Amino acid sequence: MIDYDSSAALKLDNRTLRLWLRLLGSTKLIENAIRGRLRESFAITLPRFDVMAQLYRCPTGLRMGELSALLMVTGGNITGIIDQLVEEGLVERIGDDQDRRVYTARLTDAGITAFQGMAGEHRAWIDGLLDGLTEDEQQQLSDLLLKLKDTLHEKFGE
Repeated sequence: MIDYDSSAALKLDNRTLRLWLRLLGSTKLIENAIRGRLRESFAITLPRFDVMAQLYRCPTGLRMGELSALLMVTGGNITGIIDQLVEEGLVERIGDDQDRRVYTARLTDAGITAFQGMAGEHRAWIDGLLDGLTEDEQQQLSDLLLKLKDTLHEKFGE
């Protein structure tokens, strides 16, 4: 039988670990709610919505490498999503005259219209999910999370 030291286990239960678990838990709950609502309301996945959001922010389009960097996923993941969106007429590929291997993805007019409808609903869902916090609390949390992100960037340079 393993000798179990409960005092050692208690040392693992500290403030920073609880904070990390609360951040992770809250993120998962919000993400799962949004995934479900996107699927139910628009028959779209969160990764596809995220790609469309990035393309919407850049009307001239983005190269696959730019999309990968913005979304922090591999190029293969982006290519598969773009292929699906092109097939549905929501995105178009624009070739590069200088390099045939490179292309830019851009929302079509249908893609812009579809995304605008989804974005409005998405915003309302986020508002509803965070309405348990006052506006001041939301601002405080945003400020603290930005500070944490900046600190992590300083430590890890990413």
